[in-house]
Amino acid sequence: MRILSWNVNGIRAVSTKGFHEWFSEESPGILCLQETKAYPEQLDAALLAPEGYKTYWNNPKRKGYAGVSVFTGNKPTAVEKDFPPGSFDTEGRALILYFKDFILINVYFPNGAAGPIRLEYKLDFYERFLKFVDGLKNRNIIICGDVNTAHKEIDLARPKQNKNNSGFLPVERKWLDKLVSHGYVDTFRHFNKDPEQYTWWDYKTRARERNVGWRIDYFFVTNELLPRVKDAFILADVVGSDHCPVGIEIAV
Repeated sequence: MRILSWNVNGIRAVSTKGFHEWFSEESPGILCLQETKAYPEQLDAALLAPEGYKTYWNNPKRKGYAGVSVFTGNKPTAVEKDFPPGSFDTEGRALILYFKDFILINVYFPNGAAGPIRLEYKLDFYERFLKFVDGLKNRNIIICGDVNTAHKEIDLARPKQNKNNSGFLPVERKWLDKLVSHGYVDTFRHFNKDPEQYTWWDYKTRARERNVGWRIDYFFVTNELLPRVKDAFILADVVGSDHCPVGIEIAV
């Protein structure tokens, strides 16, 4: 199975930039989207109910903001929109899908760059999320989405210039260390140790043209599931958003 994840920075916007054609050509088993920024009534049937897929959405109270969705060819046994349900997320940032032999969690983690309050929210979100996944009884877990933090110096083009900026702060990177120490594997780095592999580029500075980017979009899996992961990759040539898609291939 091929599972893809993409922060589309507005699904309505990306749908006018070749999204439908790309999705049809890729035909992934599962597609996870972040920052959809749309309510169902704002979308057409091609996005709400594409042929061969079930779709699930988590939208925030605030319109035109955040939001995640999952397109899946196989129907999950259960779907949740929070961790734990009803306790934390009002910004439409998570979908937890329970399948027969694994749990898939699509998450759009907060950005902490707006100031101390949002950084605190981001770190709290991180900790509550880790507590939730650690409490899951099924250890075949896939976590994907925009984590909004580059883990190592290799994961962004200019680490020294960004060491005091949210997205590369020591406290944010330390949480990723903690996630890994709890038995979650960064699948891309499991297969690829090369530098200059990024998933987000700043629009304003036209950074993509120069590949001055950050790798902030990930697939993590539990150690127990890792033997079934056959590949992990970045689709850097796919345009339409300031992020590009990432993915894994997994034996099912």
